[in-house]
Formats: sequence, structure tokens, C-alpha cells
Amino acid sequence: MRRVMSNIRKFTRFSFPDLVAATGPTVILIAALCALAYVMVDPTPPRQVSLATGQENSAYEEFGKKYAAALAKHGIKVTLQPSLGSQENLERLKDGTVDIAFVQSGGSTEQAGGERKGLVSLGSLFTEPVWLFMREPVAVTHIADLKGKRINLGPEGTGVPKLFRQVLELNGVDPGTLIIGGLENTPATVELLEGRIDALVFSSGPEALLVQMLLQTPGIKLFDFSQAEAYTRRMPFVSHVVLPRGIVDVGRDLPAQDYHLIAPTATLVARDDLHPALVDLFVQAASSIHGAPGWFQQQGQFPSPKFTEIPVAREAQKFYKDGPPLLQRYMSFWMANLLDRMWVLVVALAALWIPLSKVVPPLYVWRIRSRVYRWYGQLRTVEQELDAAPHEGKAQVCAALLKRLDEIEDRVNQISIPLAFADALYGLRSHINFVRQRVRHAMNVEGRGKEARPEVAADGGTAAPGAAV
Repeated sequence: MRRVMSNIRKFTRFSFPDLVAATGPTVILIAALCALAYVMVDPTPPRQVSLATGQENSAYEEFGKKYAAALAKHGIKVTLQPSLGSQENLERLKDGTVDIAFVQSGGSTEQAGGERKGLVSLGSLFTEPVWLFMREPVAVTHIADLKGKRINLGPEGTGVPKLFRQVLELNGVDPGTLIIGGLENTPATVELLEGRIDALVFSSGPEALLVQMLLQTPGIKLFDFSQAEAYTRRMPFVSHVVLPRGIVDVGRDLPAQDYHLIAPTATLVARDDLHPALVDLFVQAASSIHGAPGWFQQQGQFPSPKFTEIPVAREAQKFYKDGPPLLQRYMSFWMANLLDRMWVLVVALAALWIPLSKVVPPLYVWRIRSRVYRWYGQLRTVEQELDAAPHEGKAQVCAALLKRLDEIEDRVNQISIPLAFADALYGLRSHINFVRQRVRHAMNVEGRGKEARPEVAADGGTAAPGAAV
């Protein structure tokens, strides 16, 4: 009974080891190609990115903190790197020391020229009016009257010095007739309040703490660019904005009049190798941070793909046209990004599986049948040895061949094979028996030949059968 059960176990409905052996190379090939596609598609964005902001107490600094908080919700750490301003930010982008930065349109990007290569814009964010604050005793109403005044334009890296020199040039004022300082905004504000300079110029959004403070400081007057519209015609990168009366404090009527200002636009600029998923996140953050109405903008006016000299990134253009990616509206950023970018793997798998699925079944069949077919080589060897055996001593050869056939049959009986291929196993066993019969027949013929062959007499004659020697 035990032997019967053992023989039954040799026949299985399905051979898992053979399937693994048949599909293994295919699976490994598909896995390797998937890994290659995974690397090429680059589905996982880095979890840390550096953002160049601006000077202390500037709008760039304030907005940088908001971006860091927005991306932290998705597990992205934004490292803020203070700078002198727009021009320095461009240099850092070019050097690769930062991944993304605030850049002012107009003068600084024009000066950069070829530095725009390798950079993409994520859109314009807000207008940055040029603020010219003066001590009230020496305040002027025309740019030409600034001759001889002590005025701080800020460090060259801010881009403001070049822009304001263009303003002076339009008014026919030689910068050499002014006493120009290059302090950063915060120490320059202290100098203004202490009376050691007459005016200071910087460009920033109204959210900047220095702007908010100076607009409410007694004895400090804001210059009104009454010819702002004319400046926009001569300097296309600036726009004409109006600071409405009472916008700072309606109750105290601050300011007490409308002020006309000229304003370049702040843009978010990144290196063109910034991960596309991070571009999506930054643009979405920009929409929530800058989309609300403000002192100089209407609801939804910013962020915008307009007002930027640097080409807008493809992902940003898609956002401005269609909104956030579909999957990110219903699932987490990381899961949506993985599914959105791994469709390439799905296509690759489909392209591989269709042809390979036609190869695996025949390979599986071949492996099963080869387990049986390889014994036919042994049978053929037995037959060849039988045919090559000399007439004399053939009985001994046949005995050895019968023993070998018994060993072959024992080993064949140990073969485990699926039921679907049992016919091949039974065919092999019948063929073993056929060869065994042939060997036995050869042995019997040899035996009968010996019996019929007459004995040779001592004198060379032939003795009669049964005769005594």
C-alpha cells in the first residue's frame, strides 16, 4: 500500500518547480527592465530642496517661510537660503547651489542674459513695487531733485541699483551727482531713521515688514511716481500699480492719498533638472499663497505664466491650463506621484508579457517532457552496444545490458511528472521493456547457438553429439 501511494505521488496535477524554472528567466528579465524603467522614469522626488530667498525682513523671506510650511505637509523639507536679492539668486541657480529661487523680472534677468540657459520659470507670483522712502524734510516730488542727496540703492546683487539707474537715466540725472550707498535694507532703514541718509530705494512686495513699518512711520514720506505710465512704456518689464488711499490703515487714512508706483514682477525660477513632481508642488503652493487678492492684485491674478522672460516649465504650464494633477485631487502626493509616473512600467510590462507569454508555455512543456526524453539516449546507447557486441561473449554483454536496463527502469519509476504528461512516461516504460525483450532475444539466440555448435575433437575432427571426450 505504501508503494502504491508513493507511485501515486509521482503524478501531480501541476509542477510548480518546473513552472518556476520555465518562468524564472522571464520574470528576471521583466524585473530588470522594470527596474531600469523605474530609474529612468525617476518616480520618487527628493525629500529636500533648497530655496534662495532674499534679505532679512524682505517679502522673499516671508514667502519662503510659507513655501517651506506648505511643502512640509507633503514630507518635503525646504531649506531657505538668505541672499542679497535677485541677481545673487540667479548666480546660485547657475552654480547649482540652490534648486529654486525668487527672481525679479526686468533688469536682473536682462543682465543675466545667457545665465537663463538651464533655468525654467514656475510663473510670476506678485508685483514688487519700487519703494522710494525719504525723510520728510528733504522729500522731493521729482526724480531730478534727488541730485546731491544721500540715497541708498542696496547691494548690487539685489538688481535694484541697475533698475533705479535706468530711472535716473530717463530723467536725465547722472548717478554721479548722487551720494549712493550699498547697504542692505535693514541697516539702510536704520540709517534713514537716524537721519544719516536722505532716502532709500528697494523693491519688495507690500507684505515685507520694512514696507509695513515705513508706511506708518511719522516723518517718512513715500515718493509718488506720477509718471508711472510713462515708465512702463520706456521699461516694458515694469507695470503701473496704485497704492490706494487708506489701504494701510483705513481708520487713520494711511496713506492719505493714492500713490502711483512702478513695479517689476517677482517670479519663481528653478533649475531645469528640478524633479517634475516638485515643480507641481511648488506651483500648487504658489496658487494657495499668492492667489488671494492683495494691495496690487485681484483674486486669481497670480500666480501666472505671464510677466516672465524665462520659459515656463512644462509642468507649470499644464497646471495653469488644467489645474492640479487628477490623482493628487483624491489621494496623497506620494501615492499620486508614484501612480502617475509609473504608467510607463505598465506599458513596458504589457509590451513584454504579450510575446513572452507565448514562450513560457512551450518552455514549460519542454522541461516536463525533457525529463522523460533524456532517457531515450540511454536506451539508444544500450541498443548500440548490443549491436556492436562480438558474437563470442555476447551473452555476458547482454547480461550487463539487462542489468543496466533494470537500473534505468528503477530511476524512471522515480520520475515525478504531472498527469497531463503521463502518456510520455508510460511510453518510455514500454520502450524500456521493448529494448529489454530485444536484449533477451539476443541472449537466447546466443544460447541456442552454443548448444547447436558441435564439440571439436582432440585430433581436429568433429565429435558426434553426446560422444564422450
